[in-house]
Amino acid sequence: MPDSTAGTAETGAFPNSAGTGLPRSGTVPKACDAHFHVLDPRFATSETTRPEGTTFEDYRAIQARLGTTRGVIVQAKYHRTDPACLLDALARLGPDGRGVAVVHPEVPDAELRRLDTGGVRGLRFSVWNPADTVTTVAMIRPLARRIADLGWHAQIHMSGAQILAHADLLAELPCPIVIDHMGRLPPREGPDHPAFGVIARLIEGGRTWVKLSGAYLNTEQGPRGYADATRIARAFVGLAPDRLVWGSDWPHVTEPHKPDDAVLFDLLTEWAGSERQRDRILVDNPADLYCFG
Repeated sequence: MPDSTAGTAETGAFPNSAGTGLPRSGTVPKACDAHFHVLDPRFATSETTRPEGTTFEDYRAIQARLGTTRGVIVQAKYHRTDPACLLDALARLGPDGRGVAVVHPEVPDAELRRLDTGGVRGLRFSVWNPADTVTTVAMIRPLARRIADLGWHAQIHMSGAQILAHADLLAELPCPIVIDHMGRLPPREGPDHPAFGVIARLIEGGRTWVKLSGAYLNTEQGPRGYADATRIARAFVGLAPDRLVWGSDWPHVTEPHKPDDAVLFDLLTEWAGSERQRDRILVDNPADLYCFG
């Protein structure tokens, strides 16, 4: 793993991120962080927790540190199906922002059109943890049918086992698919798990993408190496480098001990194998997927 100077810095200067240093690998113009969340207690929610350091202003500090300029905001479970926070943050990002919303099947067509105008380009179905999911697997098919004409995608957050169990459903969806967090394959099996083959076949179909994100969600080794997560990421790079985007997953809501965002950013260079391949994942691929100008 790259030896980022951020890893030796004092923790706490950036919200929900360890370290203070800049990435060693540098960045390029129009680089995109294709997966982060904004949680803002200013907007009404049924959640009782009140997160700190997770607002749009807090993310701007992380964005400046990483050197990214484009971003894809994924609606957080904290805000359930209310898009007010998402649309507010997208308005601040302007043309450099895109959004992924969360809705239920009874959402009116007029609301989908409003979200589209606001910069939304997909719906997320985070069903990996049944204990806290806002959507269900049963909602994927009917909503995919409705967003296909908008040119949106279905962003799928499932475990490897769930991807395997729902392979037929995913193959039949009428809209593009984005697989969250490298498919959450079991770290010990990685690309040897049969779900990798399912994702590979979906990619071969021409309408599926994978997010190289959540290294800490794909490891049993932790931040001292991420070697198991690296094996998975490199397998996807070897399979389809033109179908990959990168995301920080800030503010890392699943992690009691926050990772160093500079280290996560530097990992991409190691995963990609070359600066040219890294730049494709940071710039060209998200421009294609999210229709950045």
